[in-house]
Amino acid sequence: MPKTAKKPGSRRWGEAAAGYEKFSGGARNLVLCAAGLLVLTFAAYLPVLRAGFIWDDPDYVENNLTLRTAGGLVDIWVHPKMLPQYYPLVHTTYWVEYHLWGLNPVGYHVDNVLLHAANAVLAWLVLRRLQVPGALLAAALFAVHPVHVESVAWVTERKNVLSGFFYLAAMLVYLRAFPPLPRGEGGGEGEFDRKAYVAALLLFVCALLSKTVTCSLPAALILILWWKRGRLTPREVLPTLPMFVVGAIAASYTGYLERHHVGASGPEWDLSFVHRCYVAGKALWFYAGKLLLPVRLSFVYSRWDVSRLGVWRAVVPLFAYAAVVGVLFLARRRAGRGPVTAALLFAGTLLPALGFVNVFPMRYTFAADHYQYLASIALLAIVAAGLWRGSRSPMLHSSLFILPLLLAPLTFARCEVFQNREALWRDTLAKDPDSWVAHTNLGHVLVEQKRYGEAFEEYRRALELRPDLPESHRNFGAALAERGRYGEAIGEYEAALRLQPNYAEAYYGLGLVYAAEGKADEALGMYRKTLEIEPAYPQAHYNLAVALEREGKMEEAIEHYRAALASRPDYAAAHYNLGNCYLTQRRPAEAAAELAEVIRLRPDWAEAHANLGAAYLMMGNSDAAAAEYDTARQINPNLGRSGVAPNSP
Repeated sequence: MPKTAKKPGSRRWGEAAAGYEKFSGGARNLVLCAAGLLVLTFAAYLPVLRAGFIWDDPDYVENNLTLRTAGGLVDIWVHPKMLPQYYPLVHTTYWVEYHLWGLNPVGYHVDNVLLHAANAVLAWLVLRRLQVPGALLAAALFAVHPVHVESVAWVTERKNVLSGFFYLAAMLVYLRAFPPLPRGEGGGEGEFDRKAYVAALLLFVCALLSKTVTCSLPAALILILWWKRGRLTPREVLPTLPMFVVGAIAASYTGYLERHHVGASGPEWDLSFVHRCYVAGKALWFYAGKLLLPVRLSFVYSRWDVSRLGVWRAVVPLFAYAAVVGVLFLARRRAGRGPVTAALLFAGTLLPALGFVNVFPMRYTFAADHYQYLASIALLAIVAAGLWRGSRSPMLHSSLFILPLLLAPLTFARCEVFQNREALWRDTLAKDPDSWVAHTNLGHVLVEQKRYGEAFEEYRRALELRPDLPESHRNFGAALAERGRYGEAIGEYEAALRLQPNYAEAYYGLGLVYAAEGKADEALGMYRKTLEIEPAYPQAHYNLAVALEREGKMEEAIEHYRAALASRPDYAAAHYNLGNCYLTQRRPAEAAAELAEVIRLRPDWAEAHANLGAAYLMMGNSDAAAAEYDTARQINPNLGRSGVAPNSP
């Protein structure tokens, strides 16, 4: 048989790949290399083992009532709006962890590091299967690159490391179903593995259920097959179509939730297509720059100002990236298809985060380190391959591993920033003193620590930077109200309403202030105004119900407790107070149902057990009542037989 001619670029690539296989391709070295990646990753991330929860971790873990019970696990899957985002596999892992070690953050951090280490191993196996020179070096760079600290040290970003695990596993299995070899080198017809293909589809669905940015996988697979085979046929493209369909459905639903549940709509997202092109182009160069030179990494990068950009200036960054891709494509006969494939994979994997789709963080930033978690593999791989091909001896190959060893201390130091929320926001302000987001969130932290004087300074600075934001006035007002400075708090809430007359949270805050001042009628008016603007506001329904209950308007109070629960089924305090209302009306069966739900959500609520006992006693079930009273006294020995708790949310 005649030998297949090889292009010069392909021959050099093959020689480099052969050298790499000699270095790390032996079967007996697989476990050793994987263990090395694991040890390297844990060494770089040791500081996170003493880190706590930060920023929105309370929403995902600490205050997430769905993690508490078996019914909560069902809610994770069937009630998308009960959680900040519908990524049920992520929240299922939190559910399991909560039942293993409660709210101890160490376990959650260890699992994130383990997943990241596993992703480094999977990235190595994928690159090795693709015969990429320096695959182990690329995986090591990925494992310890400081740009990934945000994805690993932030518990909420379990989304990244878990979806990354399923994405890379799906890619590896798919490449088994469709061996990505050039034609003439074993890549002919008849090699399709249906079982591996089905497994890849299932892994891809798991990736989407962890984070829908992984919807780019089928496009990545097509690019990889083109790179390795040189051309594509319908037989190679058709198997990806189901993945495209499932990915499009998942991405569309996530986009819908971002707009209508998370809140990614309004003036901050009203960008023209030209401005979105600018964001996309600048983001591509920004991320590539942070990979090549990881300095001044920050938790929040200030949002780029696009308001004064003309059309031509706006499109320059994206056109420049497209030009680089074009040059690499034209040079593929000499340099091979690897560089252009890497550039396209980098951009394509980043596409959901490039500003063309509205996501909530666009309100304050267009870029974040964790956005490029998976995309970074492509550029790190091409850099590692170039260095490997440029080295001519095993000694030079070995010396290249000094690069991840140099990056590891940077990652170690970056992990220190994620120890707690105060450290995180102070580091952000050290990089960008004009970050209104950082000033605001540092203010929240200081209020929780009862350091009100410092907190007020942070809120004032946030207001100086963005006096046009009603939220800044509302935040300051809430802090002033907590300190008992009600007159000043009312002034801030009114300032927020001047900026945004239909600002439901400002009316709600005013209601709380008036209630604290004993002005019941004014408080009721504010709660009702809140519900006119936002009928599904659960806290407003709850506090309105509490006020009505105190006035003896029990039926109307019950109506608003039910409305609160319709919007937020896991609202334990609303279930509790509704159950107490039923008890007052001597409707024990309905009271028992509500109080049993409270106990499902919060098994350690002693008063709920005591009041459930009272409901059972009304129903004539003395044995069940005695059991509930005993449980209540075990939780709180000082509790009497009936322990109605204060009406507090």
